[in-house]
Amino acid sequence: MSKIMAVNAGSSSLKFQLLKMPEEELITSGIVERIGMKKSVFSIKVNGDKIEETTTIPNHGNAVNLLLEKLIEHDIIASYDEIAGVGHRVVHGGDKIADSVVLDEEKIKYLEGIIDLAPLHLGPNLTGIKAFQKVLPMVKHIGVFDTAFHQTMPEEAYLYAVPYDWCKNYKVRKYGFHGTSHKFITERFAEMTNKNVEDVNLIIAHIGNGASICAVKNGKSIDTSMGFTPLEGIPMGTRSGNIDPAVVEYMMKVKKKSVKEILNYLNKQSGYLGVSGLSSDSRDLVEATKKGNHQAKLAIDVQAKRITDYISSYNNYIGGADAIIFTAGIGENAKYTRANIGKRLSGLGVEIDDERNDCRGIEKKISTDNSKIDVYVIPTNEEVMIARDTLSLI
Repeated sequence: MSKIMAVNAGSSSLKFQLLKMPEEELITSGIVERIGMKKSVFSIKVNGDKIEETTTIPNHGNAVNLLLEKLIEHDIIASYDEIAGVGHRVVHGGDKIADSVVLDEEKIKYLEGIIDLAPLHLGPNLTGIKAFQKVLPMVKHIGVFDTAFHQTMPEEAYLYAVPYDWCKNYKVRKYGFHGTSHKFITERFAEMTNKNVEDVNLIIAHIGNGASICAVKNGKSIDTSMGFTPLEGIPMGTRSGNIDPAVVEYMMKVKKKSVKEILNYLNKQSGYLGVSGLSSDSRDLVEATKKGNHQAKLAIDVQAKRITDYISSYNNYIGGADAIIFTAGIGENAKYTRANIGKRLSGLGVEIDDERNDCRGIEKKISTDNSKIDVYVIPTNEEVMIARDTLSLI
């Protein structure tokens, strides 16, 4: 039995889970929020109860120290020696990292060299990694990358039709994200159906506030909707998804805004929020739709149409899917969204069973017995995937 820490460090936050492996049993979880601000918040679950306190946490190093101290204070561990390894979620691995890796000095230097590919995320990821390495120098630290699962995409899928040297010299290409989630779902579906992972062909719809579709052929990602950044693909909570890039220049002129300001609109004021003018939360939009709000319904339908486009295309690309999987916050819980997408896939012979679809957050087949493609809800668990990869590398 090993205790593995799964960590997700953001610019001002640090989420964590401690898991008993290989049993994949959650021991505790928590989050440090508002790091570097006046009133930082630390919360942790102890015996199922959430304990929260407001304090001063100047930086990620202090956050890590506090977290580890609290594990001992609440008798979750007797000493730091009980932690066998730490797995770090890292948003970007560039085009050189195709799997989880031990974060040695060489890998850290590589990540520092590609920080411009994801400056808002890689910087905080590295800060968290270094803070944990300083406090726990005797254990291995493992990087689990959002982009790694998608490094099996063929060149025709990841290459943009721009001057070739953009990719070769400047790394401009599709990378894809949510890879840890897509990998977990692929492995879980194989377990559920008693198949080898290499025999699994899936279309995975990871739909949360951020959302991406992934085509899995023979257990490997061969295409995904997110691209150079998480802005590409389907509309999301606040992201636009695909648009004509010329819109950026046009809106700069008419709004008299900078590129950065227009990209802020596309990342933070578009998607559900932008179309509905109401909310970035799908639950709010579903309720408003029931009351006849046209824009709320339109926001949901625009996304559903684009998701359907990707699923239909990917089904052809992989030569026919074993199943379509809904996962992540909306995919696992929003029966309205699943039913909406299912109806749009009738041309593929997809049929959603209304009674089976009336579920939230559980593993379940929701298609009818006559559906030509099975449809499932499978809750994702990125932390377990991080812990699995960490255990395998320590």
